[in-house]
Amino acid sequence: MKKMLLNEDTIRSLRVAKIFRENNDKINAADFSKNGELLICSSQDDSIVIYDCLKGTTKRTIYSKKYGVDHIQFTHAPNTVIHSSSKVDDTIRYLSLHDNKYLRYFNGHTKRVVSLNMSPTEDKFISTSLDHTVRLWDLRSPNCQGLMHANGRAIASFDPDGLIFAVGINSQQVKLYDVRSFDKGPFSTFQLSEEHLRDWTGLKFSGDGKMILIYSNGNFIQLLDSFNGDELRNFSVHIFYIAVSLEASFTPDSQFILSGSADGQVHIWNTDTGDKVAVLQGHHPSAVQCIKFNPKYMMMISACTNTAIWITESNEEG
Repeated sequence: MKKMLLNEDTIRSLRVAKIFRENNDKINAADFSKNGELLICSSQDDSIVIYDCLKGTTKRTIYSKKYGVDHIQFTHAPNTVIHSSSKVDDTIRYLSLHDNKYLRYFNGHTKRVVSLNMSPTEDKFISTSLDHTVRLWDLRSPNCQGLMHANGRAIASFDPDGLIFAVGINSQQVKLYDVRSFDKGPFSTFQLSEEHLRDWTGLKFSGDGKMILIYSNGNFIQLLDSFNGDELRNFSVHIFYIAVSLEASFTPDSQFILSGSADGQVHIWNTDTGDKVAVLQGHHPSAVQCIKFNPKYMMMISACTNTAIWITESNEEG
């Protein structure tokens, strides 16, 4: 499979190469391994499906019937993941995919975890919960390494260098913290307008660290300057579907923003111009709630109850 050189023509040439129908309920999270060779999807049906991206095949399916599974993410190793729970309790679990055994449990949250993000550089991760706390963890210890009270619903994510993390609070503010001195409070706070966004459900930095993307359970996506908090652009998928979070993502080169929509389509915009580059038909029977671009290869995935793998025409020919 070819490495990436993205432009508007290659984005428009994306097509569905394969559709997997492994799940009988909505897929709630998806993540690529750091080397781009594996894809993992978690679902409300308690399944975890691992895909081989290079072969375009299902590699393995395992289940978390007792605890459920949500917000799944690869660690820096392609054979281990972390995920939150959707049943029994609100513990975060560290899972070995090789033998389907839990390596560690991270207890502390008292309500549902709403965001989970692995540091891009270290064995640390950050979580937020409906208990209005933000917690920092280290894979090597079951004990919380840092605790902050957000005074409201919070979402959080690391920057691409793993030196800063951003916390979005009450769908109104973004606060930036230095990982090494987060206990001193935020070094920057951005107050946002409320006219477009509903409840924020996700926050991501661009690969170059210059922008922050916020998506919601409405139809609006907001793009911020990560240095001064300026609201750069708003994007809309034009189909309002309350209480459904439609994930948005950057391409790895930060050139484009991807979003699913309630009618099963995929929308793609140019980050520099704000122009819509493409609206792609993914043959999804319901809302596309997960969407990501492979970090290493010319491949995109989108998921509702089905998982679609997209490649470009040039990739297919290659």
